[in-house]
Amino acid sequence: MKYNFDRIVERRGTDCIKWDHADLFFGRNDLLPMWVADMDFESPPEVVEAIVSRAKHGIYGYTARSDNYYESIVSWLSRRHGWEVEKEWISHAPGVVAAVHIAVMALSHPGDKVIVQTPVYYPFFRAIKETGRQMILNPLMESGGRYTMDFEDLERKIDSRTKIIILCSPHNPVGRVWTRDELSRLGEICLNRNIKIISDEIHSDLVFGDNRHIPTATISEEVSSITLTCVAPSKTFNLAGLSSAAVISSSSVILGEYSNMLSSVGAGMSNVFGTVALEAAYNNGEHWLEELLKYINGNFEYMRDFLKTNFPETRVTELEGTYLAWIDFRGTGMSVEELKSFLYEKAKVGFEDGSIFGKEGEGFMRVNLACPRAIVEEAMKRLINARKSS
Repeated sequence: MKYNFDRIVERRGTDCIKWDHADLFFGRNDLLPMWVADMDFESPPEVVEAIVSRAKHGIYGYTARSDNYYESIVSWLSRRHGWEVEKEWISHAPGVVAAVHIAVMALSHPGDKVIVQTPVYYPFFRAIKETGRQMILNPLMESGGRYTMDFEDLERKIDSRTKIIILCSPHNPVGRVWTRDELSRLGEICLNRNIKIISDEIHSDLVFGDNRHIPTATISEEVSSITLTCVAPSKTFNLAGLSSAAVISSSSVILGEYSNMLSSVGAGMSNVFGTVALEAAYNNGEHWLEELLKYINGNFEYMRDFLKTNFPETRVTELEGTYLAWIDFRGTGMSVEELKSFLYEKAKVGFEDGSIFGKEGEGFMRVNLACPRAIVEEAMKRLINARKSS
């Protein structure tokens, strides 16, 4: 490999949430942190060089988004996903979480209903509840460790107040990469019932094996016309702290409503370093990404095989996309609180409690595998040592 993903970079002392402020989530800072979804890898050198070069200028005033900025997004989506996007379809976001909040406010009214498919990325819950909307749960179905959408349940729960479904694609935390057939069925239901789709595709570049990410908006022109897609280089290239994302819709009405709301909350300006990083990543980061995907898949295979041999009461959901493993601990017989005590107090590993993604996540843990292999090995060692001493 050209890039050394085995190298451990000391992150303590940088005020990073994962390593310096784990106490905000776990109540302690002595755990091996494998929770919040950023990487323990340096961003691609081309991105670092671009940021440093811009920083040397010394003036960091208000910054517009240039044609190069838009072209880098358009080109990336075409090369990686076969999605032909026009510049006029793109609007700004200070991050995908912010984009989802803004989109919910723009595309619905207080009291309207918004659907989520649990277990799912928990900031969606806040985007609904904190904006005065009603949250409707359409839980995924789980069979033999694989998750699928429950379309019959979805159709039953839609009524005249239902306006939006927030789709997580690829799905965080269960790691599914939705197929064209699944997305087509979802799109058909939404078209028939006049539901708009907010499609969070922040993990779209992080897909493994023969799986292929299919942008929701590419299903058909009709589905594209009801879809607002959220993308960003933040997960792909470890740029979350630079607050740069984009939203895309072929519908001028949907994009206009979003952009008006974005402006009304004063969030339309770009981060000067975020735009530089986005352009450098999308234009020059592809080789780095290809090696990253192989490395993360190796981490997953190591962890899956280790647990199968040494901790057979657990079951690891197959990872199709994202760098977040979803581990089923229900076979241990431990309650949610007993499981947290075992992991946090005995094993001293900072896995993320699955129950925060919805009650369907009780007994599961989400584990961030975007880290050097040595960290994964140490976590497995701690798990087994804690199990032996229990």
